[in-house]
Amino acid sequence: MWTCYNIYVLAAFGTIGGGLFGFDISSMSAWIGTDTYMNYFNHPNDSLQGGITASMSAGSWLGALVAGFLSDILGRKKALMIASIVWIIGSIVCCSAQNVGHLIAGRVINGFCVGITSSQTPVYLAELAPKNIRGRVVGIQQWAIEWGILIMFFISYGCSFINSPSAFRLAWGLQAVPAAVLFGALFFFPESPRWLASKDRWDETLEVLAQLHAGGNVNDPAVQAEYEEIREVQAITTQSAEVSWMGLFGPDMWRRTTVGLFAQIWQQMLGGNVMMYYIVYVFQMAGLTGNINLVSSSIQYVIFLLTTVVTLAMIDKIGRRPLFVYGGIAMGTLNFAVAGLMANYGHSMDSVAGNKNIVWQVTGPPAKAIIACTYLFVAVYGFTWAPCTWIYVSEIFPLKYRAKGVGLATSANWAFNFALAYFVPPAFKNIQWRAYLIFGVFCFCGVIHSYFMFPETCGKTLEEVDALFENGVLAWKSKTVGSRLDDRIHEIEAKGESKVVEKAC
Repeated sequence: MWTCYNIYVLAAFGTIGGGLFGFDISSMSAWIGTDTYMNYFNHPNDSLQGGITASMSAGSWLGALVAGFLSDILGRKKALMIASIVWIIGSIVCCSAQNVGHLIAGRVINGFCVGITSSQTPVYLAELAPKNIRGRVVGIQQWAIEWGILIMFFISYGCSFINSPSAFRLAWGLQAVPAAVLFGALFFFPESPRWLASKDRWDETLEVLAQLHAGGNVNDPAVQAEYEEIREVQAITTQSAEVSWMGLFGPDMWRRTTVGLFAQIWQQMLGGNVMMYYIVYVFQMAGLTGNINLVSSSIQYVIFLLTTVVTLAMIDKIGRRPLFVYGGIAMGTLNFAVAGLMANYGHSMDSVAGNKNIVWQVTGPPAKAIIACTYLFVAVYGFTWAPCTWIYVSEIFPLKYRAKGVGLATSANWAFNFALAYFVPPAFKNIQWRAYLIFGVFCFCGVIHSYFMFPETCGKTLEEVDALFENGVLAWKSKTVGSRLDDRIHEIEAKGESKVVEKAC
């Protein structure tokens, strides 16, 4: 069977798994303010709506934990294929939802798929990509999430003109299409060379590396250098103890495990995904209702998309640490600005536009300022923490722990995603603008943690990132540690030249 080895084509189709996450976000955020949805599901209150939204995150948490085992045993490719089938089943269940319980069941099933794809797609792409473009390639995962959000939002917007439950059923049913495309495409993908190495399938490892990086030339110095590096690391790995969950918190692993966990936790606690799920609520508080609200919300998704593509072009030049530090500072400032505007210019209401989950409203120029701050926040989030977290977590774990480590870190993301999705509607109702103060504080917590604990991974092979942690390099000094792969390539080239000279003599 023909196999595709173009890394950008692999990334474009592989990250459809990220697009499924985006589809799920918009499939809920676009409907929670519509009469069709509210009437059919009997006007869910703030707690129930939080539970409906959070049910996907609950499934994703479980999926992320299981993903590591699936990926290690069956391979990265087959794990993603299983996830695609699960998504199709979940979409059918959502499409046929007769009541809230039925809908929650479908969202939990969909979430299980997203837990697998969100943790293992970055692992798969990180293990395929060369070091000099790894950030860009893995970052396409976040871009795909944003495309999924935008596409599904406009599908839902179009369906909203249908005045019956067929509106949301059609939108939720169409979610199955990209999963079917992903399932079909995976038949033509190569397996991860590093997973093949972990199974001692060395001929296949070399072949895949050669096809990916040198057009099939197994004697290319760059291919040989990376192959030797993988063999050296795998030789050490086979001498160590069996991989277990507790091993992730052992003496040699606890630092990178906590870094991976908190990178994902901070990504949630900054407030970014709250904007994605409940942007309709935010704009209702700012006085926008009906189709004007939906169109204004879609502008946010376009901004998100555009800022992330800028990051993809630059991240392998500017690195990961600056995005974490300066992005957190900017978002914290914007959260405090929104809180100040709401506190000083807002007033309480019994409901807004008939939505009893919203009891605070701001009008006039301050409302426009809140919308502007929201757009700026999304721009910064899309430029920094949103794509950078997925990239970073896929880079910091060694081969034997990578699938389980990224799965565990991603499960933390989904655990906090669940908590926030459930917490935000009651928060908007009970503490209103103070919710933004909480997110602002967490932004600066993320800044401090990333500055002191997150070493720079840009420009280094995955095996060299291992060495950063093993050698205890201080995070703020890690940028000065260069890559050894280029030196290894030059050594192999020099050996080849010397052999040619010997033959000539």
